[in-house]
Amino acid sequence: MSHVTLVRHGQANTQARDEIAYDRLSDMGWQQARWLGEHLRATGERFARVYSGTLRRHVETAEAIAADCAAAPVRDARLNEMAYFDLAKLVEAQHGLTVPDDREGFVAHLPKVFDLWQTGRVEAPPEPFETFEARTRAALQEIAEGEGRALVVTSGGVIGMVLRHVLRLDLRATAHACLAIENTSLHRVQPLKDGLLMTQFNALPHLEAPERQFARSHL
Repeated sequence: MSHVTLVRHGQANTQARDEIAYDRLSDMGWQQARWLGEHLRATGERFARVYSGTLRRHVETAEAIAADCAAAPVRDARLNEMAYFDLAKLVEAQHGLTVPDDREGFVAHLPKVFDLWQTGRVEAPPEPFETFEARTRAALQEIAEGEGRALVVTSGGVIGMVLRHVLRLDLRATAHACLAIENTSLHRVQPLKDGLLMTQFNALPHLEAPERQFARSHL
């Protein structure tokens, strides 16, 4: 068993209104990921294993971070994000909950979507809430049981589910945790004999310098 470092992907296409259009890094997203890779190398961080989801933004982020990694990242669809745009459109059509266009709107929107989704009040969702939760938990457990430190490039919703599992968060707290997670932020989990311990959340050491503060982003 070994430490797992989770990284949210770099900034994607912030103007998108559907899954396909969103799923690519912006120029800022590429820069964030390159800076993170430089930081990890400069501080001597080494990973025996690298994983990513199969989404384009995951693959591109992993490529930029681990450009000189000897082993190619293992792509695992269990690390993919929930289909949020599709889910939000269903919620809008079935419950009249309008998809917001700013961060403040998302703060109120996401907990409501999660509640409707978890309680089975969204008809024909892209996947059931329980399936999303179960696959993220299974992927984390499998990676944590492997040998050597692991780097995992994924999305905010997946990291939020990891937090929910490790810290036993309720649904509202899980939604708020997801909203707090910034692009290319670091989150570390340490396996213990009787479970998992969260040792780091939302760290951005590569963006701490004053001249890089502009590069912090959530969407």
